[in-house]
Amino acid sequence: MTLIYKICPEPLWRAAEAAGRFTGSGVDHADGFIHFSTAAQVAETARRHFAGQRDLLLVAVEAEALGSGLRHEPSRGGALFPHLYGDLALGAVRSVAALPLGANGVHILPTDFAA
Repeated sequence: MTLIYKICPEPLWRAAEAAGRFTGSGVDHADGFIHFSTAAQVAETARRHFAGQRDLLLVAVEAEALGSGLRHEPSRGGALFPHLYGDLALGAVRSVAALPLGANGVHILPTDFAA
């Protein structure tokens, strides 16, 4: 099983849980797909796109459960990032963990996270 990760504000994720599906954030809607990161990309994604933000969650998703809507596409820097074209079915979610902001301003990954 391959896990990919979505960093999400907690209120947005809790709304998705109540609705039974995640349709994406504002950035996802603007780009036409849901942005994910691989385990190796999570820390940098948090640093670049969520710096200083509190009340974030790290959502781990089973990539294989997403089917053909999942594509790995190059970013501006050329690295391949997972993008989901369509809604995220909550049945593909394997865990949801807090992504707190440390005293140094860097997000603290869950203790069981392995990049």
